[in-house]
Amino acid sequence: MPRYTVHVRGEWLAVPCKDASETIRWLGKEALRRYIKNKPDNGGFTSVEDVKFYLRRCKGLGLLDLDDRIEDSLEDNEFVEVVVEGDVMSPDFIPSQPEGVHLYSRYKEPVEYILIEGESLSTQDLLSLGKGLFKIKLTPQAENKVQQSRLLIDSIVQEQKVVYGITTGFGKFARTVIPITKLKELQENLVRSHSAGVGKPLSPERTRMLLALRINVLAKGYSGISLETLHQVIEAFNASCLPYVPEKGTVGASGDLAPLSHLALGLIGEGKMWSPKSGWADAKYVLQAHGLQPISLKPKEGLALINGTQMITSLGCEAVERANAIAKQADIVAALTLEVLKGTTRAFDTDIHALRPHPGQVEVAFRFRSLLDSDHHPSEIAESHRFCDRVQDAYTLRCCPQVHGVVNDTITFVKNIITTEINSATDNPMVFSERGETISGGNFHGEYPAKALDYLAIGVHELAAISERRIERLCNPSLSELPAFLVTEGGLNSGFMIAHCTAAALVSENKALCHPSSVDSLSTSAATEDHVSMGGWAARKALKVIEHVEHVLAIELLAAC
Repeated sequence: MPRYTVHVRGEWLAVPCKDASETIRWLGKEALRRYIKNKPDNGGFTSVEDVKFYLRRCKGLGLLDLDDRIEDSLEDNEFVEVVVEGDVMSPDFIPSQPEGVHLYSRYKEPVEYILIEGESLSTQDLLSLGKGLFKIKLTPQAENKVQQSRLLIDSIVQEQKVVYGITTGFGKFARTVIPITKLKELQENLVRSHSAGVGKPLSPERTRMLLALRINVLAKGYSGISLETLHQVIEAFNASCLPYVPEKGTVGASGDLAPLSHLALGLIGEGKMWSPKSGWADAKYVLQAHGLQPISLKPKEGLALINGTQMITSLGCEAVERANAIAKQADIVAALTLEVLKGTTRAFDTDIHALRPHPGQVEVAFRFRSLLDSDHHPSEIAESHRFCDRVQDAYTLRCCPQVHGVVNDTITFVKNIITTEINSATDNPMVFSERGETISGGNFHGEYPAKALDYLAIGVHELAAISERRIERLCNPSLSELPAFLVTEGGLNSGFMIAHCTAAALVSENKALCHPSSVDSLSTSAATEDHVSMGGWAARKALKVIEHVEHVLAIELLAAC
């Protein structure tokens, strides 16, 4: 029997349909009838017949013709919304297509898999998983390690040992022993109480990355999660069932407790969830639409799902890969500007950079030579001033290898830290099955990725700072020998006058964003977490700095062209 999930004034209702030849109007009335039945005051309606409404799909918000037949308009398990005439959009309704997400009609379920074992995931792999290009599968070795660590947790529960987070409360309540009959409730309450984030939800791509990275950590076999539960998490990822994860709420102390709790909340069938099939809806309905069951948490499993630095680190993976891309783009754009301004390539001579052999500097100089000294494609501009009297260029042209170079070296340094972090166990307590014991430690602390991402923001910003100065040289006729603001009929046309102002504004904003977040610390959890990393803020600021650099380089590219 076909079944449809219908949103009515903030409520999600499952409506079965015995006869698919019924009309869309029938579906709307049946959903309203169920809504009215569930409300003590009938929802403010006198009867279904008096309600004027229309229906639209939750994916894309397309309107449905009330006279069309259900079987001609909807697929089984489709999600729709009843909009009552005179109502504004229900306050908890979230458009099904978050910013930047491919339309449902373009979504293709991946057929290839990435094998996960917690040891060898790369930043590029994580970005590919975030884009929905691959599904996840555990290696046999990872499955065995997960099973062994779970056996130890089961024995602790059976023997009623007092172990933090398994048979006790959390944080300040670590000395409170929990009865064995309450251990499931303990884990559920942990997830619910810690789901206290605020702000816009992470995009589906970033939520996929967050979920994939948590799976990678769990696959290492030091978290104590059961193989059955881990498989359920992987099934949700492979179906692209993505919980609502607010972007704000982590201080990077015991890892990213708030965002990871929201991630776990959806997996246990509570809160909101998104999938390409459903758009945003209640998690239990999204899971049902994909034939999945909510996770029933066993002892320690709530803690295993929420303890770690995966929010900071997954955003850090995106930041470092985007930074790597724009560092190469910056070299190409700067070389183009140097060509337009009739600069000299003498400053990129091999022998100069051999005397100060920083890897990034040498690499950038080599790239400039490759772009500007081609025998196969000689430059007419360069040839036109081969015998001019210009001896050297301004720093923004001449010192590109030195300035761009340290950015490249910064990215390499940060990437090494992030790569180590994504393949690290960051739980507490850690479950050592080979030693037969659990040990409380501090691997959840976010200081490593936080400090690295602050450093990344500071380093990458310099690409925008030097680019903005090159834009000034292009726009200023006293420096460029080009028309003012690169426009004919100046005065009638303003050319790049305000485009340069925009670049300057972005550079100025970056100066504030580059103030390190990780130098700050707050005391939380009744002074149990008395030193924090502020890594989530460091990651988001690094991404914002990188976004501004991308815009500034785009302006320079347009100006140079």
